[in-house]
Amino acid sequence: MGRGGSMMQVFDTRVCRLGEGVFWHPQRERLFWFDILGKQMQSQTPDGPQDWDFDEMVSAGAWIDRDTLLLASETALSSFNLTTCACETLVLLEADNPVTRSNDGRADPMGGFWIGTMGKAAEVGAGAIYRFYKGELRLLFPDLTIPNAICFAPDGRTAYFTDTATQILNRVSLDAQGWPDAAPTPFMDFRAKGLNPDGAVTDARGNLWIALWGAGQIAVYDPQGKPRHAITLAAPHVTCPAFAGSTLFATTATQGMTAAALADYPDAGKVFTLADAGEGRPEPQVIL
Repeated sequence: MGRGGSMMQVFDTRVCRLGEGVFWHPQRERLFWFDILGKQMQSQTPDGPQDWDFDEMVSAGAWIDRDTLLLASETALSSFNLTTCACETLVLLEADNPVTRSNDGRADPMGGFWIGTMGKAAEVGAGAIYRFYKGELRLLFPDLTIPNAICFAPDGRTAYFTDTATQILNRVSLDAQGWPDAAPTPFMDFRAKGLNPDGAVTDARGNLWIALWGAGQIAVYDPQGKPRHAITLAAPHVTCPAFAGSTLFATTATQGMTAAALADYPDAGKVFTLADAGEGRPEPQVIL
């Protein structure tokens, strides 16, 4: 896969230790993202940057209505009112397990929300992927180490995910309600190239846009898994992509970088953007 001619530019200058979970709220026309290790949600408004501090790590979210977000934290899925900052628990998420926290998550086209958990020190097999749909939280895939790349085909009948530690992206077919109706199967193998798939999103044509941790890239594949092109960032640890129309955004991280690496990549940890990158589609509304 060639590196292509596209280079993402800095969108927000704040440095996240572990930027993640970026998504565009179509009704508010606002971008939201998280600094997991900083226990913070961030946004950018016409009046400047905005952030919200939490008592525990937050990692992913989606929109419920114009004023309300679904947020995934260490111990729960919660509703968060952007106007009042009221945060109400919807369902507990491994709240009795102090080893784990939430990680990658995304709303599915049927109105559900998939969320991964992982060990805070990436303990082997400590994590899992769940789906929250119409008030029910159901365990889908246990014994994962670093669940990532949760995204969905535009018709909602295929889900993708990875355990980054395996370097393999899986796909699984879904029924009309968005629940898996078969076992996951390996779809793309990144081991030969030594690449680490992180967050991912699909576009309107079903192409997969996959952040590559450690490689400073978002790699684009067609729905059959064939490589198309790659987009570069001036940050090695790319964590999660998102679309707002045709504009691409991506979070990055400084976690694990040495002082020398941070000097080489002064924009590491920032949020990046690229106009006219592709044909995105709106993030689905979560149905409670």
